[in-house]
Amino acid sequence: MIILSQQEISATPKGADKLSPEQVAQLMPQLPEWTIITIDTIEQLYRAYSLKDFNAAISFSNKIAAIADNADHHPTLSVQWGTLAVYWWSHSINGIHINDLVMAAKTDEIYKAL
Repeated sequence: MIILSQQEISATPKGADKLSPEQVAQLMPQLPEWTIITIDTIEQLYRAYSLKDFNAAISFSNKIAAIADNADHHPTLSVQWGTLAVYWWSHSINGIHINDLVMAAKTDEIYKAL
């Protein structure tokens, strides 16, 4: 099995395959705090992180933005006082690709290092 947080990615190409439910089920144990939600018929990975205050949430979001730019794969980030909600999905395929799970794992690694 691959270790998600150690994988490198680039933008998900149009026409790439979404992960099958079986593939997602096999990899999700590496992301125990993440859930799959559906927004406007699009499956997305979702996690809300607890942080000490608004500035900590902004700082964390900036660290995620840096890895997202390097990978050319960008999440939706929702900053509130003491909380950062993160949504990963591949816009080009309107669903979940391996890239999204990799980026979720990398997001968790950043959070652990805070």
